[in-house]
Amino acid sequence: MDVTDITPQLDQLDSGLIELQNVLKPLLGDIADVSSKLPLLDKAKLYVLVSYAIESLLFSSLRLNEVETKNHAIFSELTRVKQYFNKIQKLETPAAERESTLNTEAAIRFVRSDLSGDKGISSKLAELIAKERAKAALKAAKVDNKRPAADEPSD
Repeated sequence: MDVTDITPQLDQLDSGLIELQNVLKPLLGDIADVSSKLPLLDKAKLYVLVSYAIESLLFSSLRLNEVETKNHAIFSELTRVKQYFNKIQKLETPAAERESTLNTEAAIRFVRSDLSGDKGISSKLAELIAKERAKAALKAAKVDNKRPAADEPSD
């Protein structure tokens, strides 16, 4: 391969670096001013993105100079910044709601078996159970009334 064959690629690389410098100039010029106007999570994202951009450029520079990067400190820094990305992503996506429910029938059986000897407590328990069932039936009836009928056209 001739040296003259790579000059267009070098020119393209040079223009790409100049463009990258112009794009990063507002961020790197006064990053504190830019970040002061942002909410906390966005500020964290900005700092991590800028850190990642700088670390990636250093990593690329080392790779271009044929330096072994697997054992270099830049590799551990990139890994650390990626961990921050993951932490931010966990904060942005809320955890799925727990779908554990209480098996009320089983709870009632436990309580009944425990209190089977006391008539006063057993009658109060039966009364409370009847009230809860009435509330549940009333709630179910309200939900059924709110749902439109399947054969009725909705407006």
